[in-house]
Parts: sequence; structure tokens; C-alpha cells
Amino acid sequence: MNSAISANVEAAQAPEHAHATEAVCLPLRVVAIGGGTGLSTLLRGLRRHVSAPGERPAATSAIADLAAVVTVTDDGGSSGRLRQDFNMLPPGDLRNCMVALSEEEDLLTKLFAHRFRAGFGLKGHSFGNLFVAALTEITGDFAQAVQLASKILATRGRIYPATTANTTLVANMDDGSVVRGETQITASKRRIVELTLDPPHPAPLPETLEAIERADLITVGPGSLYTSLITNLLVDGVPEALARARGVRVYICNLMTQANESLGLTASEHIQRIYDHTRRPIFDFAVVNTGKLSPDTLTRYAAQDASPIVPDLERIEALGVRSIAGDFASEDSVVRHTASRLADVVLELAQDRAGQRQNT
Repeated sequence: MNSAISANVEAAQAPEHAHATEAVCLPLRVVAIGGGTGLSTLLRGLRRHVSAPGERPAATSAIADLAAVVTVTDDGGSSGRLRQDFNMLPPGDLRNCMVALSEEEDLLTKLFAHRFRAGFGLKGHSFGNLFVAALTEITGDFAQAVQLASKILATRGRIYPATTANTTLVANMDDGSVVRGETQITASKRRIVELTLDPPHPAPLPETLEAIERADLITVGPGSLYTSLITNLLVDGVPEALARARGVRVYICNLMTQANESLGLTASEHIQRIYDHTRRPIFDFAVVNTGKLSPDTLTRYAAQDASPIVPDLERIEALGVRSIAGDFASEDSVVRHTASRLADVVLELAQDRAGQRQNT
């Protein structure tokens, strides 16, 4: 292991590391890109570093502005039904991000996740999805509905759909077959070779590109490699904006492999698959878990053909990406990143860069 990697491993594992952002004095602009439970987990960690709406930013607030860019290609469950019935974008991932950034997260988690168990047309729908659908009908604009929902919920950050275009995921599989739609793709037993959008070249929100340009920190992940991460990077202008961004660009690697999305892929191979789609390097750092999981957890996940992602740090460095390795996992019924630890690590990277700029 080279000295750069070793230093990063020691920094990530140092006991005082988790408190490194408590005394920061350079408020940051942060953009978090992704979807699914991974992005929601990260946002929970970042939220505690943002002043509440209406409050003056505290001297110790690490984040001056937080924006989440969220995938909108889900076509299953309640989101899929609303997408079909109302010709609107799927609200599920955006709903989860709103809850994660809300002041009343515990209550809203129960309320927004509640699924109606009866009622013609209502059964199976979540309240949170219907809430966004109602605001979309009222405003006539999905992106505006999301912003209005965030205002109502007093979220500590802005939330943008990756695009407002009604796009469908299309995957070329390793046997030459073509699978359309996120639900069918995730259900397939074949490995994804390439992901595209139909129609191609969907336009991003101008606010997204502006946020990336101004950001001090941009994160991608954690989340399903193709259906939560790469799908955002297929939107026109986003890879180019990331390539020229002045802020620190951080890839947060998943903890476990996932079915046809990443089965057997190492950490560096996750990055390479992303680069295969962006056609350009877009990361400065990669946060990679090297902590050990319990035998019970490993056995449980092995039954689903899932295993911890191999942290091949030297290969990551060979891609021109510096590794930040450490124990970032928490074990419960499922394995998740520890939100506070993850947020502290990525914010410290951005603070270091901001400090260097200030001193030059």
C-alpha cells in the first residue's frame, strides 16, 4: 500500500476524525448526486451541518448551501403507477430525500412512507408520493412541485430532479439482449454492459448545472451503480459540468455488491463503469469501506448472492483517484453507511481544499 493511501486510511480511522467538522469556519456549497436509500442516508448526515430554515448560519455550520440531484427513472410500485396515471415523473426517491432533509424526520418518515392498505385506486400508494402528485397538479410543473414540497417541509437543502424529461432506462445486457425500464432491468438475471436513456440527451435543470459549477463539494453515491448513479450522469451536460467543476468531487462506494448491477465488481471497477458512461474522469477522491462485517451479516447477504465490495485501493489510485478508506458501515437488519461518519469525511475533504484556496 503506497504512502498516500496509508495516510488516508489512518485519517479516516482516527478517533478524532468524526468530530473534525465541528469547528469549521468555511461554510461550503455542497451538491449530492444519486438516488435510493444511499442518497437519503448521506443527506441525513449532511443535514446536521446546515442551519435550520430561517435561522442565521451558525459560525460552526459546515454547509452554507446543500442541493440534492435525484434520479427520476423509477417505473415500479406507487411511483410507477403515478407516472403512468398522471404522466408525471416518479416521486419516490425525491420524497425520501425530502424526508431525510426535514426537521421532523421521524414523524414524516412514518407519514410519507405510509402505504394505503385498502381503497380502490389508493391501495399500495404511499402518502408521500400522493403529496408530491397533488402539488404537481396544483403547480402544473414537477420541478416546481418538488421545490414547494421542500418549502412546506422546511427541508435543510434544495432538491432537484436530475431532469424533468420523461425518460426510460434502456440496458444492453451481456448476452446481447436489450431490457427497457428500471423494474425490468433490476429484475433481469443478466449483467448490465451499457445503460442509455430513451429518449437520449434529456436536458438537466439549469439550477443543477449552476449548483455543480458553484459547489465546493460534489458527491456521487452511495446507491445502485446503474439505476441510482449512472442514470443521473447520462443527463446532458452533467458529466461535462462535473469534469470542469472546481469543487472536490467524491465518489462514495457502496458497501455490498448488488445483483446484476455490481455483482463481482471491485471498488475500482465501479469507478471504471462510471467512467465508461461519462467518457471522462470526474472524481478526485473515493470513499471506500475497509471495515469488517460480522459473520452473521456476511451469511445473510451471501444467501442473496451479495458480498462486501473489494476495496482495491491501489487500482483506484491508478485511475487518478485518491482513496479515503475506513470503517463506514453500520449493521442492523441491513448494512448501511454510518451517516454522520460519512458526512464528516466528505466535508473534511472539502474544508481542506477550501483552506488551501484561502491560503494561496
